[in-house]
Amino acid sequence: MLVADDVNDHRIRPEMTGVESTTPRVLAVLAFAMERLVARNEGLVGESIGLMGKSLNVFHGVRAPSISIPKYLERIYKYTNCSPSCFVVGYVYIDRLVHKHPDSLVISLNVHRLLVTSVMVASKMLDDVHYNNAFYARVGGVSNAELNRLELELLFMLDFGVVVSSRVFESYCLYLEKEMLWNGAGQRMERAMVPNSVDEVTEISVDDTQTSSSPPQMVD
Repeated sequence: MLVADDVNDHRIRPEMTGVESTTPRVLAVLAFAMERLVARNEGLVGESIGLMGKSLNVFHGVRAPSISIPKYLERIYKYTNCSPSCFVVGYVYIDRLVHKHPDSLVISLNVHRLLVTSVMVASKMLDDVHYNNAFYARVGGVSNAELNRLELELLFMLDFGVVVSSRVFESYCLYLEKEMLWNGAGQRMERAMVPNSVDEVTEISVDDTQTSSSPPQMVD
């Protein structure tokens, strides 16, 4: 389980993930958890390619993106203005996928697409105001058509189970908040939308990511 096995590590530090301290601490914790999950699964794939299921193949890119998981999460947060809670709920979705399809591993070829798709769906469920798929596609470095397809795939793989009860949400938050406490933060996770400025995202050039999973460069 992502929460119990991958977040419960007292060595988490913001500087270890590359996420700046000005961003919500949930990004640092989630980035660390996802990096650990990917690293562990990459080892399994190296030992036996037969362990790889086909359920997550639609999220696979030809090669791993050059942008790191922490920077990718930071990018999504910076440009989409989604609430920090969306990252928690997106994490819940990925955890549910892992349980429903245990033979399909989250690896470097699919983790970025899984993240942007799950956070986008979460924003639609949680935030009163959210950007459309075309905007998330631009931020995530994929085409609009591809993100539309990934969204449908995610929904069907979850059997449209995208509602996260307050009890489940709080249970995930408690795990993550415990990590914050152990790391000296001593604060509760952000539940409300945190407004931040959106730069000239419309000027981002999106390559043909149907054959390449490299997202566009961050625009400062």
